[in-house]
Amino acid sequence: MIETFTAFEGPRRIAGGALADVALALKRLRRPICEPISIFSDATGLAVDLDLHGSERDVLARLAADPVPRGGPQQAAPRGRGRPKLGVVAREVTLLPRHWEWLKAQPGGASVALRKLVEQARRSSGDKDRRRAARDAAYHFMSAMAGNLPNFEEASRALFALDRRRFVAQIAGWPADIRDHVVKLASGDLAAN
Repeated sequence: MIETFTAFEGPRRIAGGALADVALALKRLRRPICEPISIFSDATGLAVDLDLHGSERDVLARLAADPVPRGGPQQAAPRGRGRPKLGVVAREVTLLPRHWEWLKAQPGGASVALRKLVEQARRSSGDKDRRRAARDAAYHFMSAMAGNLPNFEEASRALFALDRRRFVAQIAGWPADIRDHVVKLASGDLAAN
């Protein structure tokens, strides 16, 4: 599934879709930009930074090199043990001695047992994790775009309380594009309640 993004000029939504499509739409704007442009990941609600300088080809080449540029410092990929070509990365895990003993006794060893446990947990809590991710994405977006708007704190409380009716009532006076986008992001979390 392709990650989607949404661009805003001030409070107005101006583009949405795959990051390359959003970047090209912004490049092709044929009018003066009057307010700051903000681009958000629909999956996380976090802002992304795009360098739109140069030609469309230059912009696409930068995106090919760094498909999802995130705001803030980048972390270098860990090196060392593991099987990086397969996406397996060695990291530190801290467990009690009884946990290490149990893992050591499992068929295939600790790594196989831990992978199985993680996959089982992902399957059993998938819906809950998706709802939490939707709530977090909505909150990240709200904080950036609506943090100074009326009822932000009450809307945040309603979002985390999973109170859809109160949430929608609190954001009713917000600019339409911001309101609609935050509802879209939160829908995975609030839909079940």
